[in-house]
Amino acid sequence: MTEENKTLIVTIVAKGCGDRAMEASIKAGAEGGTIIFGRGIGIREKKKVLGIPIEPEKEIVLTVTPSEQTDAILNAIVAATRLEEPGRGIAFTIPVDRLVGAAHVLMHDPPRDACT
Repeated sequence: MTEENKTLIVTIVAKGCGDRAMEASIKAGAEGGTIIFGRGIGIREKKKVLGIPIEPEKEIVLTVTPSEQTDAILNAIVAATRLEEPGRGIAFTIPVDRLVGAAHVLMHDPPRDACT
C-alpha cells in the first residue's frame, strides 16, 4: 500500500458481531483490521432492568483498505452483519490522508519486539 488512495471503513455492531465483520472483510480482500469495544446510546437502546439503564456494548471494527477495494469489502461486511436491517449497526467510510505504521505491508518478517 502507498499513502495515496486509502479508505478507513468503520463498522459499529453489537458485541459479538465484530468477528463476523472482520472475517467478511478479510474474505473480500482486506489484510486485517482492529476491533475495539465501546458502548452505544440510541433510540432503540434505551432499555432498563429494574429501573437501571442498560448501555449496550458495541464492537467497532476499523479496516484500512485501498480505495479500489472499499466497495467490495464494505458490501461483504454489510451482507455478513445484515446492516441493511434496522438496529443491526452502522458502517461508514472515511478517506485516509496520511498513513503511518503500515510497514507490515512492505515487510515479510514481523519485527522481533513490537515495543522497541
